[in-house]
Amino acid sequence: MCRNIKPLFNFDPPATEYEIMAASLQFVRKISGYNAPSKANEEAFRIAVAEVAAAAGKLMGSLVTNAEPRNREIEMERARAKSAKRFGTGNE
Repeated sequence: MCRNIKPLFNFDPPATEYEIMAASLQFVRKISGYNAPSKANEEAFRIAVAEVAAAAGKLMGSLVTNAEPRNREIEMERARAKSAKRFGTGNE
């Protein structure tokens, strides 16, 4: 699951609240062991996701770098190329 959490810092445009929330959800799913919590744990799960998202948002807002922001489209293309090289294109 955590392999799906992508770096969010230093992109142009910056990470959205949705992206931060999605990464937070994946993190809480991983550490809790639940993909979807039971009714008894639903509230604790929801609170944990919100708290992790708040901490991640605070982190994103406080990090600094001298590096140029990365372009999302270029990074997605690099990831696709890396995946194709690793797993093949499926056209063999």
